[in-house]
Amino acid sequence: MIELQGIGKTFGSGASRVQAVTDVNLAVKPQSIVALIGPSGCGKSTLLNMVAGLYRPSAGRVVYEGAPVFDVNTDVGYMTQKDNLLPWRNVIDNVALPLELIGVSREQREARARHMIAQVGLDGFEEKFPSSLSGGMRKRVSLARMLLYEPRTLLLDEPFAALDAQLRLVMHDLLLRLWSRQRQSIVLVTHDLVEAITLADRVVVFTKRPATLALDQAIDLPRPRDVREVRFTKEFHDIYNTIWDRLRQEYDEEKL
Repeated sequence: MIELQGIGKTFGSGASRVQAVTDVNLAVKPQSIVALIGPSGCGKSTLLNMVAGLYRPSAGRVVYEGAPVFDVNTDVGYMTQKDNLLPWRNVIDNVALPLELIGVSREQREARARHMIAQVGLDGFEEKFPSSLSGGMRKRVSLARMLLYEPRTLLLDEPFAALDAQLRLVMHDLLLRLWSRQRQSIVLVTHDLVEAITLADRVVVFTKRPATLALDQAIDLPRPRDVREVRFTKEFHDIYNTIWDRLRQEYDEEKL
């Protein structure tokens, strides 16, 4: 579905030049969930931006479904830490926005938006405005808006980082349930190793900047996964320890 081939990315020039990413090779299979983890500022979000076509690589190329990405990739949905809801629009109008932008009639887009709002468990909140919603509810609205136009790939950049531990579990469960029905490819950037293992088929560890691959670990945990229980299994802890042993080296080196 996605191939990163020898990817490098440099920002600035001269004395202000920063090498964010170097020699990254990574393939994401269709309908799989891949989590990217590594030190803050190491270039994980830069990789997502290149898959989305928002940045061009300085070296190598991004290939999406067999074609190089040269412009904005309209086949992907992108969700960040900020919900970016429009405060003057109610829930249904926020969710329906992608269809409005491409000219779908009000009747059709509202019908589809209502269906997606129900999918994320917000029935009855269609007329509410963002200011009256909790953080978890706002995340559900953002998720519904992203899924409404049926992107085949989801790019998630720490989408649940601002939520408390209990709400993150709820959102993990919701994301996995929606994915089990729609089977998009998902690339998730996170700093939470437990979150990465809970959700993903693979966890890819990056070095400190400039980011390059340090470990590509398969997550051989059966699906469907109970997000509340899976973390207490021996298999989960074995995988956690393997990944943490490599990830810790990047943080230990930062202290030197």
